[in-house]
This record gives sequence, structure tokens and C-alpha cells, in this order.
Amino acid sequence: SFSPSHLSCYQLTLEPNTRFAAFPPELPESDLCADMQEAIEARLATAGFSNYETSAFAQPGKQCRHNLNYWYFGDYLGIGAGAHSKLTQHDRVLRQMRWKHPKAYLDNIASGNPVQESNEVAAADLPFEFMMNALRLADGFHPGLFEARTARPLSVILPQLKAAEADGLLEVGGEKIAPTLKGRRFLNVLLEGFIGS
Repeated sequence: SFSPSHLSCYQLTLEPNTRFAAFPPELPESDLCADMQEAIEARLATAGFSNYETSAFAQPGKQCRHNLNYWYFGDYLGIGAGAHSKLTQHDRVLRQMRWKHPKAYLDNIASGNPVQESNEVAAADLPFEFMMNALRLADGFHPGLFEARTARPLSVILPQLKAAEADGLLEVGGEKIAPTLKGRRFLNVLLEGFIGS
């Protein structure tokens, strides 16, 4: 009734240090969660929404460009308490997190230390990190984007691509690499194939 053009539909995750973690509600079984996902997809498709990303639905031309940057493994600078960043430098990729608690953030900003954690993504982990993001997209990605974002040739994951394609989890073509419907349903299984590639 609000006529939104974009919806994010995430299943509930019980995060540590929250009231839900301390007093967890009864969660549905995985089969019921799958049924709920299919019901959401069907209802939103009827309303003209496409499920362009694992948990995101949009009307034509209304995909979230901000989030697409994440899924295409682009860079972003987080500013504010608990904000995260991904920064590509000429020789490495950094992931950073600002101080979570607002008071700690303000105190550390005042002392010139806004970053609580900074970690370099190991070169060996870049293929998995890229795939973990890009395979959330229903349309996948152009093969050239892998090398552009990881500075590694696509050939480093060719065996994994072929195995996932043979399992019916992935479509691999010259213009696009994308999860199949089965691959989208079993995204974690698909991604496991790229760990340590």
C-alpha cells in the first residue's frame, strides 16, 4: 500500500549482544524458511518486482546502486560509529571497522584514531571474497570484473567454476557468470567451492 520501488527481505538473524540473542524467539525450521522465501518471491513477482540480489527485490530500474557497489566488490568508505570500509590500494585490499560504541568512536576520533580494526585481505582470499559478493546477484557478473577487482586471472578459479557448473549451481559464459536458480537456493554450498581458491 506504500508503493515502494525497492524491498530488502532478510530472514531474521540473531546477532550476538542483542536482546534477541539473550531471549531468542522460536525460529521456523529451514523447510518453512524456504517456503517463506518462495512465497515472498512469488508475491513480489506478481507486484512487478525482480529478485535481483539474494535478499533484495526491485521494480525495473530501481535496483539499489549503493548496494550493487558492494556486490560488485567495489570500494566504500564507512564514516560513523561501527561503520565498515573496503579500500583497494595499489598492492592490497583493506577492510576496516570504526569503533562501534558512539562514545568510544567520538573519543577515538578526538585522539586521531577512528579505526578500531583494519585487516588486509590476503591475496589467496580475494577470489572467495569476490565470489561471496558477486554471486549474490541473480544476473551474476561479467568475467572481466573478477580480474579487475582481484588482480588475479579468472583461470585461478576455473576448476571451481567448472565444478559448480557441472553441479548445476552456476552458468558460466563469455559474457556472464551467474548462479542458477539451484545455485541461488543453495548459495552457501556454491560459495564453499571457492573457499581457499
